[in-house]
Amino acid sequence: MNISSKVALVTGAASGLGRAVAEALLLAGARVVLFDRDAERGADFAAAAGPAALFVAVDVTSEAQVQAGIDRALGEFGAIHICVNCAGVPDAARTVADGKPFPLSTWDKVIAVNLTGTFNVLRLAAVAMTRNEPDGDERGVIVNLSSGAAHDGQMGQAAYAASKAGVIGLTLPVARDLAEHGIRCVAVAPGLFDTPMVAGLPKKVAQAIVDRMILFPRRMGRPQELAQLVRSIVANPYINATCLHIDAGARMSAR
Repeated sequence: MNISSKVALVTGAASGLGRAVAEALLLAGARVVLFDRDAERGADFAAAAGPAALFVAVDVTSEAQVQAGIDRALGEFGAIHICVNCAGVPDAARTVADGKPFPLSTWDKVIAVNLTGTFNVLRLAAVAMTRNEPDGDERGVIVNLSSGAAHDGQMGQAAYAASKAGVIGLTLPVARDLAEHGIRCVAVAPGLFDTPMVAGLPKKVAQAIVDRMILFPRRMGRPQELAQLVRSIVANPYINATCLHIDAGARMSAR
């Protein structure tokens, strides 16, 4: 799909990987709808980006908020051609800690945002995509962020790993469901990236993680590298129904 002049929806767009993806799509000539719960950061980003960006404060777990955001995007830009789901939470807990079980409220929150929220947004965006005039053979592209934790979940990551494995698991059936409409669905599994989630780590701790887990290059990924991959997926019509890993050969240790 030719990104220029298309309309992209990016969740989790106010910071981290979501922001990098949104910036890359804007640079490629797309108009971008920014979904995030952080109203201040999202509004500041949209203001700096100019008229090609539209921010809507959205909780991806809410059907009403997502539909309202998509309706606003359609009202402002007329269509949605690209949907990139980056919104996620990393909340962690041990299955048993100090004699107490993993809090079910934590499990429910992580699954709700990372898995249900991803599906909630893509299903509603897909309806809008079915109305698009085809660009070549396709009407839309959906890219969902999974994680290396889907395969190598660390201690405390039962909910997070399960949610990200679920994102991979829905990729093929969604792609099969949407093929007749000319819509692709692809997952991306990032490894260790330099994002706000890891920015608070002491330098020695961060370097120890790099030394222990990352093959080559021996550093954390740059958000722009993930964004470059997303752009490539959107632009290449033969990438579909699969999960692409971007992790410098990283393998997570138990902790």
